[in-house]
Amino acid sequence: QYTFWETLTNTAKSIPKRFYVVIDEAHRGMQHSDRATKKAESILQKFLLGSKEDGLCPMPLVLGMTATPRRFDKLLAGTMHTVHKVPVPADEVRKSGLLKERILIHYPDSGSQAEITLLSEAVHRWRKMTEGWEKYCESERLKSVRPILVVQVEDGTDSILTRTDLNAALPAIESVLGRPLKEGEIAHTFNDYGEIEIGAHRLRHIEASRIEENQKINIVLFKMSLSTGWDCPRAEVMMSFRSAQDHTYIAQLLGRMVRTPLAHRVEKDADLNDVHLFLPHYNKETVNNVIEDLQNVENVPPAKVGASRELVTLHKRPDSREVFEAMQDLITYRVNAVRKQKSLRRLMGLGRGLTHDELDENSQKEVIKNIVNQMKAEINNLKKSGDFEKSAKEITGVDLKTITLQGTITSEESAIYTIDAVNADIDYHFEQAGRLFSNGLHKEYWKANAKRDASEVKVEAIVLAKSPNNMQALEKYAESEFNLLYEKYKRDIAKLNEQRRQHYDKLRLATAKPETIAWHLPESIPFKRSTKATLFEKHLYLEEKGDFKADLGSWERGVIEEELADDSVIAWLRNVDRQNWSLEIPYRSGGEIKSMFPDMLVIRQDEKEFLFDILEPHDSNRDDNADKVVGLAEFAEKHWKLFDRIQLIRKKRAPDGKERYYRLDVGKEAVRKKVLAVESNNQLDSVFDEEAKLKK
Repeated sequence: QYTFWETLTNTAKSIPKRFYVVIDEAHRGMQHSDRATKKAESILQKFLLGSKEDGLCPMPLVLGMTATPRRFDKLLAGTMHTVHKVPVPADEVRKSGLLKERILIHYPDSGSQAEITLLSEAVHRWRKMTEGWEKYCESERLKSVRPILVVQVEDGTDSILTRTDLNAALPAIESVLGRPLKEGEIAHTFNDYGEIEIGAHRLRHIEASRIEENQKINIVLFKMSLSTGWDCPRAEVMMSFRSAQDHTYIAQLLGRMVRTPLAHRVEKDADLNDVHLFLPHYNKETVNNVIEDLQNVENVPPAKVGASRELVTLHKRPDSREVFEAMQDLITYRVNAVRKQKSLRRLMGLGRGLTHDELDENSQKEVIKNIVNQMKAEINNLKKSGDFEKSAKEITGVDLKTITLQGTITSEESAIYTIDAVNADIDYHFEQAGRLFSNGLHKEYWKANAKRDASEVKVEAIVLAKSPNNMQALEKYAESEFNLLYEKYKRDIAKLNEQRRQHYDKLRLATAKPETIAWHLPESIPFKRSTKATLFEKHLYLEEKGDFKADLGSWERGVIEEELADDSVIAWLRNVDRQNWSLEIPYRSGGEIKSMFPDMLVIRQDEKEFLFDILEPHDSNRDDNADKVVGLAEFAEKHWKLFDRIQLIRKKRAPDGKERYYRLDVGKEAVRKKVLAVESNNQLDSVFDEEAKLKK
């Protein structure tokens, strides 16, 4: 007997603090022409402004989620709502693995007509990504991802479909494929057109929202109809026949293509984290306009954007297999990589994961049983200490006082008496305890003691949850058990596919103090360098042509040149900041744990084994010198068996009057002990002057 809108109003008025309206894509339908009228002009606006005609009041609590909040903010400014904004930084979005990491823009060197040439290159790239996805999905035992090539054509006129020559474009596509296009393989999204014929090809019409689900479609032709209401994670390569004046529209269109097909980053093949854009009618200046538009977070999700001449992919050096195998024993840290979790929650997640992945079918049951036994032990400790009875009484009994009035002037307080708490109150406290234990552990404890009085068992769980010291002891137990269980199965975990390995890494890293994880170096890595970058030898990763170029600072270049002059040096790695594959080391600064990414890892070989050196050229004028070198020394103290030289390097004037590189090696125990006592940059300078040496 109530309309939908009336039901919303009745619910909102009845329980305003517990009724939430969630609006996804909250920018849509939020354009408001006349704020003064405060009248809703769309269905979504009714939730914020209310609608008297429908019997709807403004909703008391609305959660709006959007990557482009400007219109939503503007509408809210004309309402009575109190606004709380929760911004999500672009870096956090990139770290999530939900978005492709890079957008590579390809354009011709000259202004010559290059439409069909770039279309052919786009098809080559699309074929390569198709093969890459097939290989990756097969190795990871995943359902195959079929990437899509999207081709943006020019507008038409009253008499022609498009000014783009499709009669030349389709044969060019077939020429690169080496076969005819299959029936249904290519489709279009042109409005007011059904099936169309281009030469010998029939192109069916498809709604933009249906592209993703149709696995037969490999190529889509469109004009502007994909710019809104469309997300296609399978769209990996885009070719645009449009002119440079349309760069804003191209940016908006490309923003619809950046979601990852598997909702996680691909580690094995860095190329599969990229989107490619081919622009035959652009030059360097107009490409910069596209890059600027793509970096406007109001329009496009925050992927890294650059010309394909500078954004390259590096692959493992073919003759370095033994080096990479030896590096599998190395470790790294990931500081603040994931949200912190209680150790009980992490342990439960680990046990559940090991059972799910069939590494130990009894793991989940064993973890629960052991935690429940530890809960019992902590409750016994409480009983032995005498604290349990007092706490239990506060839960099971309610003390009452009676006041007697003598006339209207005096009063007399009688003795206290106690009544038993009803089961509903005990159950409430029991559920509150469950939130502290997490993962339903309060009920697991109850089930494990099913033969005893139910209220008695519930009170035990409640008292334990309310005891900070005993809960801390339970957390300490869970942390220890997690580490033991992880160590037991870490080699089996390393053999799982990428997505599952990432799951276990998140569990391991979700702790307040930094933890080590195995340093997995992928088959390929994304890299950025200028077209004028310097060529270096012996790098562990190379471009497709077999070389390595990098833009290094003068100190970094000088240090690696010194290293490469040493015949024992067989390889090195440029350690790029904040990549998912980087070597990361924690250090403390101002009470906060931060990350450092040493500039390079150098690999030497002696008669016995490979030796791994961490080298960090660092300007002495920086405020973080002391904090970082102490962090390096603490790292060396824990992991000295894995690394040989661990050096802080400065450029100083030598006795011969020339500037040379001096090295403070915390890999040496005597030096390390002095550095660990350093508390200021001045103290560090003294240690450096006393202990730093020239490379022999």
